[in-house]
Amino acid sequence: MIINRPINIGQTPRGIDSLFLNIGEFFFTDAHCQLHTILGSCIAITLWHPKYKMGGMCHFVLPGTRDFKRQIEDPSRINGRYSDSAMALFERDAKRYNTKLSDYQAKIFGGSNMISNSTLAEDDMIGNKNTEAAINHLAEKNIPIMVAHVGETGHRRIVMDVSSGDVWVKHEPLQKNIPVTRR
Repeated sequence: MIINRPINIGQTPRGIDSLFLNIGEFFFTDAHCQLHTILGSCIAITLWHPKYKMGGMCHFVLPGTRDFKRQIEDPSRINGRYSDSAMALFERDAKRYNTKLSDYQAKIFGGSNMISNSTLAEDDMIGNKNTEAAINHLAEKNIPIMVAHVGETGHRRIVMDVSSGDVWVKHEPLQKNIPVTRR
């Protein structure tokens, strides 16, 4: 678990523990709880183990870090804001529970273009780079991707139920600015 703030687990109306993840945060558990986050160009990866009914979520903002080798050598330096570090956190916690990453199911969300009239090429948009990084990391670890709700514009609110692996998505596309003509 990497949470950069004191953990404040609340209760949903049904009495289920609930935790909101901010940018760069990571949480992995075998408890019955719901994990929430809001995404734009960031990516959330959820991993779920269908046999043991456990898993977690990361919320990364950038596709990789130059400092990754030093972070792996000193785990206290791992920064969940980067895709490679977030995958290292998943790997660490899977080992802690004596499971293999390839036995988990992945779902990825986010990677939106947050500027509706950008002049950047598709390959230069941070949302696309984040999406590509997530897909590549999961492929390297032989983790099957069950769902990908990525790209487009706007923000997403997601909720993961750790006990079932279900993830709910609410997607709000960016509103197009309509030029106002004056007479």
